[in-house]
Amino acid sequence: MIDKVLIANRGEIALRILRACRTLGIGTVAVHSTADRDLKHVRLADESVCIGGASSAESYLNIPAIISAAELTDSVAIHPGYGFLSENADFAERVEQSGFRFIGPRAETIRLMGDKVSAIDAMKTAGVPCVPGSGGPLTDDDADNLRLAREIGYPVIIKAAAGGGGRGMRVVHGEGALLHAISVTRTEASNAFGSDIVYMEKYLGNPRHVEIQVMADEQGNAVHLGERDCSMQRRHQKVIEESPAPGITDAERTRIGERCAEACRQLGYRGAGTFEFLYQDGEFYFIEMNTRIQVEHPVTEMVTGRDLVAEQIRVAGGESLSFGQDEIEFRGHAIECRINAEDPERFIPSPGQITLYHPPGGPGVRVDSHVYTGYHVPPHYDSMIGKVITWGEDRGSAIARMRTALSELVVEGINTNTALHEDLLLDRGFEEGGTNIHYLEKKLGLS
Repeated sequence: MIDKVLIANRGEIALRILRACRTLGIGTVAVHSTADRDLKHVRLADESVCIGGASSAESYLNIPAIISAAELTDSVAIHPGYGFLSENADFAERVEQSGFRFIGPRAETIRLMGDKVSAIDAMKTAGVPCVPGSGGPLTDDDADNLRLAREIGYPVIIKAAAGGGGRGMRVVHGEGALLHAISVTRTEASNAFGSDIVYMEKYLGNPRHVEIQVMADEQGNAVHLGERDCSMQRRHQKVIEESPAPGITDAERTRIGERCAEACRQLGYRGAGTFEFLYQDGEFYFIEMNTRIQVEHPVTEMVTGRDLVAEQIRVAGGESLSFGQDEIEFRGHAIECRINAEDPERFIPSPGQITLYHPPGGPGVRVDSHVYTGYHVPPHYDSMIGKVITWGEDRGSAIARMRTALSELVVEGINTNTALHEDLLLDRGFEEGGTNIHYLEKKLGLS
C-alpha cells in the first residue's frame, strides 16, 4: 500500500499531486530547489527536502538527489508529474530498483513509446491508425529514401525518432530538398537527443491536434476517457485545450478510444497516458504517446468527473481501476487556458514578484495554480504559473464562463498572456471551433 508519496516536481502540478494524496489519506514529501523553498506545496507538504540549486540539472533532474530524499523520508512511491523526469525511462528504472513505486508506466514501456519509430510499430500492431510513412528508420541509401518519398507523396516530413516538443523535424516539399533535409535533421537530432535516427512521414497540411486520454492498471484493464482538442498552439506549444473536441462524433470517439484502450492492454500499460493524433478529413493519425499525466488533464476531469491523479496513485499501488468503460459518462464541455508569466505580444518570459493575485471563481470555474500574492516567479523554469478551466453544459456556456473568468483574473507585478487568451476567446474562428494547428501562428503573423 502506498502511504507516502514523494512529489518529484514543482509548481501547479506538484500542488495538484499533493491535493490528490490528501484526498486519499496519503502522506507527502516535497522536494525542491533552493529557488523554490517558498512554493505553496512545499509549505503544505508533511515533509520537505531541498535537493539542490536553482537550475533544473542540480535539482529536478538530479536523480541521485531525488532517490536519496525518498530514502531519507521513508517514502513508498515517487510521482514525477509532467516534464522533468516524467518520461525518463532510466529514472523510472532507478526508482523501482531502489525499492520505490514509480507512479507511471514501467521503464520498458516508456522506452518503447519514447522512440517514435518503435512507438509507431507498436501502434500498427495494435491497430491504431498511423500517418503513412517509411515504416522504420531511414537508411543511408539515398535512392531508397527518394523512392520512399515518392511512394508516400510530397510534402513529407523528416522526424527525429527521439524528438519531441516540435524539435527535430523538417518539412520537405520536393525531391530536390529531400536528401539535404535528411542530413541536416540527422545532425540536429544527434546534437539535441543523442541519436541520429530519423524517419519519414506524409506531411498533413491542415490537421487538428486531437488526443485520447487513457488509464490502465496492472490487471490488464484499460479504458479511454474521451478526447481533447489541443490545436490552438504556438511553436508547437499548446495554448488552449478543450474537451470534447468540436465536431468529433460519438462514433468516432468510441472507435478511436477503443483502439487506444486495446493498445494499452497489448502493451501491458500501467497508469495514465495520452495518445496524440493529427486529425484531418475525418481520419485520425497517431503521432506519439505521452506516458505521463498531461498539463491539460483537468478538462477531461471536468467532463468525466474522474480524478485522474488519484487514479494514477491507486493503480501504482497495485489496485484495479475504480471504474470500467461503461461507467465513464461525458457531460458538458470544458476549456483550459494556460496562464504564462510572459509578454502577451512578444512572448518574452516575465519573472519577478507577484504584487497582487486574485483568482476568478463562480460556477463551473476551476483554477490550478501555485502562485499567491508575494510569490516570486523564478527565471529558471517554465513560465506557466497556472491554468484556468471552465465547464459548461455546452461549448458556448464554457466559453462564456471563460471570458468572465479571465476578466476577473488579477496578476500584478509581472506580465502574463491573459490578454492573448481574452483575444482568442473572442476570435470568430475559435468560436466556430475546429481550427487547425496552424491557426494561431497565422493569426499572430508567425507563419
